[in-house]
Amino acid sequence: MIKGLVASAFGAAVVCALVALPANAQDDMAAKTTVCGACHGQNGEPISGNTPIIWGQQSNFLYKELHDYHSGERANAIMEPLAKNFTLPDLRGIANYFAAKTWPAKQGGAAPAGAEPEGITMCKACHGQKFEGGQPAPRLAGQGYEYLISAMDAFANGTRTNNLDMPGFMKALSENQRQAIAHYLSSL
Repeated sequence: MIKGLVASAFGAAVVCALVALPANAQDDMAAKTTVCGACHGQNGEPISGNTPIIWGQQSNFLYKELHDYHSGERANAIMEPLAKNFTLPDLRGIANYFAAKTWPAKQGGAAPAGAEPEGITMCKACHGQKFEGGQPAPRLAGQGYEYLISAMDAFANGTRTNNLDMPGFMKALSENQRQAIAHYLSSL
Protein backbone atom coordinates (compact mmCIF):
# COMPACT_ATOMS: atom_id res chain seq x y z
CA MET A 1 0.00 0.00 0.00
CA ILE A 2 2.82 2.41 0.89
CA LYS A 3 4.53 1.48 -2.35
CA GLY A 4 1.34 2.42 -4.22
CA LEU A 5 1.07 5.76 -2.40
CA VAL A 6 4.71 6.58 -3.10
CA ALA A 7 4.27 5.65 -6.77
CA SER A 8 1.07 7.73 -6.97
CA ALA A 9 2.73 10.69 -5.27
CA PHE A 10 5.74 10.40 -7.58
CA GLY A 11 3.46 10.16 -10.62
CA ALA A 12 1.46 13.19 -9.48
CA ALA A 13 4.69 15.17 -8.96
CA VAL A 14 5.89 14.29 -12.47
CA VAL A 15 2.53 15.27 -14.00
CA CYS A 16 2.52 18.56 -12.08
CA ALA A 17 6.06 19.30 -13.22
CA LEU A 18 5.17 18.57 -16.84
CA VAL A 19 2.04 20.72 -16.65
CA ALA A 20 4.05 23.56 -15.10
CA LEU A 21 6.84 23.29 -17.68
CA PRO A 22 5.13 25.23 -20.48
CA ALA A 23 4.18 28.02 -18.08
CA ASN A 24 7.75 28.23 -16.81
CA ALA A 25 9.11 28.10 -20.35
CA GLN A 26 6.65 30.83 -21.34
CA ASP A 27 7.70 32.92 -18.33
CA ASP A 28 11.35 32.35 -19.28
CA MET A 29 10.66 33.45 -22.85
CA ALA A 30 8.81 36.53 -21.62
CA ALA A 31 11.85 37.40 -19.51
CA LYS A 32 14.23 36.82 -22.43
CA THR A 33 12.20 39.06 -24.72
CA THR A 34 11.64 41.97 -22.33
CA VAL A 35 14.25 44.03 -24.16
CA CYS A 36 12.31 43.65 -27.44
CA GLY A 37 9.49 45.78 -26.07
CA ALA A 38 11.77 48.81 -25.89
CA CYS A 39 11.44 49.22 -29.67
CA HIS A 40 8.75 46.79 -30.80
CA GLY A 41 6.35 47.85 -28.03
CA GLN A 42 5.09 46.19 -24.88
CA ASN A 43 1.64 45.70 -26.45
CA GLY A 44 2.70 44.95 -30.02
CA GLU A 45 2.66 48.57 -31.16
CA PRO A 46 6.19 49.69 -32.09
CA ILE A 47 7.40 52.97 -30.60
CA SER A 48 8.49 54.23 -34.04
CA GLY A 49 7.07 53.91 -37.52
CA ASN A 50 10.48 52.64 -38.64
CA THR A 51 10.18 49.59 -36.39
CA PRO A 52 8.20 46.58 -37.65
CA ILE A 53 5.32 44.95 -35.84
CA ILE A 54 6.50 41.53 -34.72
CA TRP A 55 3.49 40.39 -32.68
CA GLY A 56 1.57 37.86 -34.74
CA GLN A 57 4.16 37.93 -37.53
CA GLN A 58 5.06 34.67 -39.33
CA SER A 59 7.34 32.54 -37.14
CA ASN A 60 9.59 31.35 -39.96
CA PHE A 61 10.10 34.92 -41.18
CA LEU A 62 10.92 36.15 -37.67
CA TYR A 63 13.41 33.32 -37.20
CA LYS A 64 15.05 34.01 -40.56
CA GLU A 65 15.52 37.68 -39.73
CA LEU A 66 16.85 36.91 -36.25
CA HIS A 67 19.15 34.27 -37.72
CA ASP A 68 20.41 36.76 -40.31
CA TYR A 69 21.18 39.32 -37.60
CA HIS A 70 22.88 36.58 -35.57
CA SER A 71 25.04 35.47 -38.50
CA GLY A 72 25.81 39.01 -39.68
CA GLU A 73 24.04 38.47 -43.00
CA ARG A 74 21.76 41.35 -42.07
CA ALA A 75 23.25 44.38 -40.36
CA ASN A 76 21.57 46.65 -37.84
CA ALA A 77 23.34 48.44 -35.01
CA ILE A 78 20.65 47.46 -32.49
CA MET A 79 19.41 44.06 -33.68
CA GLU A 80 22.73 42.47 -34.58
CA PRO A 81 24.30 42.57 -31.08
CA LEU A 82 21.00 41.58 -29.46
CA ALA A 83 20.56 38.53 -31.70
CA LYS A 84 24.16 37.44 -31.13
CA ASN A 85 23.43 37.16 -27.39
CA PHE A 86 21.09 34.23 -28.06
CA THR A 87 21.61 30.69 -29.31
CA LEU A 88 19.86 29.59 -32.49
CA PRO A 89 17.36 27.48 -30.48
CA ASP A 90 16.65 30.58 -28.36
CA LEU A 91 16.03 32.57 -31.53
CA ARG A 92 13.58 29.89 -32.74
CA GLY A 93 11.80 30.13 -29.38
CA ILE A 94 11.67 33.93 -29.60
CA ALA A 95 10.24 33.75 -33.12
CA ASN A 96 7.57 31.27 -31.99
CA TYR A 97 6.81 33.38 -28.91
CA PHE A 98 6.09 36.53 -30.92
CA ALA A 99 4.29 34.64 -33.71
CA ALA A 100 1.86 33.23 -31.12
CA LYS A 101 0.84 36.72 -30.01
CA THR A 102 -2.10 38.56 -31.56
CA TRP A 103 -1.44 41.10 -34.29
CA PRO A 104 -2.22 44.50 -32.78
CA ALA A 105 -5.64 45.93 -33.58
CA LYS A 106 -5.68 48.77 -36.09
CA GLN A 107 -6.21 52.14 -34.46
CA GLY A 108 -9.11 54.23 -35.77
CA GLY A 109 -8.70 57.15 -38.11
CA ALA A 110 -6.81 55.44 -40.92
CA ALA A 111 -8.09 56.12 -44.41
CA PRO A 112 -9.58 53.15 -46.23
CA ALA A 113 -7.13 51.28 -48.43
CA GLY A 114 -8.86 52.11 -51.71
CA ALA A 115 -7.89 50.49 -55.00
CA GLU A 116 -4.79 48.34 -55.18
CA PRO A 117 -1.85 50.29 -56.58
CA GLU A 118 -0.02 49.33 -59.75
CA GLY A 119 2.66 46.68 -59.23
CA ILE A 120 1.22 45.16 -56.04
CA THR A 121 -0.16 42.03 -57.73
CA MET A 122 3.28 40.40 -57.79
CA CYS A 123 3.39 40.66 -53.96
CA LYS A 124 0.38 38.37 -53.56
CA ALA A 125 2.24 35.27 -54.75
CA CYS A 126 4.26 35.15 -51.51
CA HIS A 127 2.54 37.53 -49.09
CA GLY A 128 -1.00 36.24 -49.73
CA GLN A 129 -4.13 37.68 -51.28
CA LYS A 130 -4.73 39.89 -48.22
CA PHE A 131 -1.01 40.46 -47.57
CA GLU A 132 -1.24 38.62 -44.21
CA GLY A 133 1.78 36.49 -45.01
CA GLY A 134 2.39 32.82 -45.17
CA GLN A 135 5.31 30.46 -45.17
CA PRO A 136 7.88 31.91 -45.50
CA ALA A 137 6.75 35.44 -46.38
CA PRO A 138 5.93 38.01 -43.70
CA ARG A 139 2.68 39.79 -43.11
CA LEU A 140 2.73 43.22 -44.76
CA ALA A 141 -0.86 44.32 -44.10
CA GLY A 142 -0.89 46.85 -41.28
CA GLN A 143 2.86 47.38 -41.02
CA GLY A 144 3.86 51.03 -40.67
CA TYR A 145 4.43 53.04 -43.85
CA GLU A 146 7.89 54.18 -42.72
CA TYR A 147 9.03 50.62 -42.08
CA LEU A 148 7.58 49.31 -45.35
CA ILE A 149 9.06 52.02 -47.56
CA SER A 150 12.40 51.75 -45.80
CA ALA A 151 12.51 47.98 -46.37
CA MET A 152 11.35 48.27 -49.98
CA ASP A 153 13.89 50.99 -50.76
CA ALA A 154 16.67 49.02 -49.05
CA PHE A 155 15.93 46.04 -51.30
CA ALA A 156 15.71 48.31 -54.36
CA ASN A 157 19.03 50.07 -53.73
CA GLY A 158 20.90 46.92 -52.65
CA THR A 159 21.52 47.81 -49.00
CA ARG A 160 19.34 44.90 -47.87
CA THR A 161 20.23 41.64 -49.55
CA ASN A 162 19.07 38.87 -47.22
CA ASN A 163 16.35 37.75 -49.64
CA LEU A 164 17.09 36.49 -53.13
CA ASP A 165 13.84 37.63 -54.76
CA MET A 166 13.01 40.97 -53.17
CA PRO A 167 15.83 43.09 -54.65
CA GLY A 168 14.73 42.25 -58.19
CA PHE A 169 11.06 42.85 -57.43
CA MET A 170 11.73 46.19 -55.77
CA LYS A 171 14.14 47.37 -58.49
CA ALA A 172 11.42 46.67 -61.06
CA LEU A 173 9.11 49.17 -59.32
CA SER A 174 9.48 52.92 -59.56
CA GLU A 175 9.92 54.98 -56.40
CA ASN A 176 6.33 56.22 -56.80
CA GLN A 177 5.03 52.66 -57.12
CA ARG A 178 6.90 51.59 -53.98
CA GLN A 179 5.46 54.57 -52.08
CA ALA A 180 1.92 53.82 -53.28
CA ILE A 181 2.27 50.15 -52.32
CA ALA A 182 3.65 51.04 -48.87
CA HIS A 183 0.76 53.48 -48.28
CA TYR A 184 -1.76 50.87 -49.37
CA LEU A 185 -0.30 48.06 -47.24
CA SER A 186 -0.02 50.25 -44.15
CA SER A 187 -3.71 51.18 -44.46
CA LEU A 188 -4.90 47.56 -44.34
